[in-house]
Amino acid sequence: MIRAALQRKWHKGIAALRRFRDREDGTATVEFAIVIPSFFFILMNTVELGLITIQQSMLERALDQTVRELRLSTGAAKQHNEIRDEVCQRSGFIDDCATSLRLEMVQVDPYAWTPVNPEPDCINRVEDVQPVRNFINGDSNELMFIRACMAFNPVFPFWGLASHMDTDADGRLRIYATSAFVQEPR
Repeated sequence: MIRAALQRKWHKGIAALRRFRDREDGTATVEFAIVIPSFFFILMNTVELGLITIQQSMLERALDQTVRELRLSTGAAKQHNEIRDEVCQRSGFIDDCATSLRLEMVQVDPYAWTPVNPEPDCINRVEDVQPVRNFINGDSNELMFIRACMAFNPVFPFWGLASHMDTDADGRLRIYATSAFVQEPR
């Protein structure tokens, strides 16, 4: 008697599982739950990459325009903060410029080449404010190398592109632009 009751329950359970397996309502919800997170992940990374690309291109354009003016303005030995402010004014995308952009300019001898330090000099908000590493105004006909490094907060800092890019200890992304020019004769 007990055995027959257990068998009936077993068969009812198996039949219920088969009916559940054969039902088709809710399949769109399962597909939605699988596809939407990956779609949002791709969408958010696309937005992040677009913003990073815009900031990189605007930084490069602003540095190139500033370098052109530096090269052609003979006799004017501008200092770090003046040049930084000009780059910031031309870029339009650098928030809080005084604390997020740092310039480095060194004189390079093309006949006795010594490589420039490959690590850009960026601002790190975690550390105390440090003086500019290298900023030397060149004389007439000297080859000058200038590099601008900008640090900014990513839109989605904890996942996606920002978690795999060059960041400082504060979690800010670092991008940089370089240029070289020859000082015009005075």
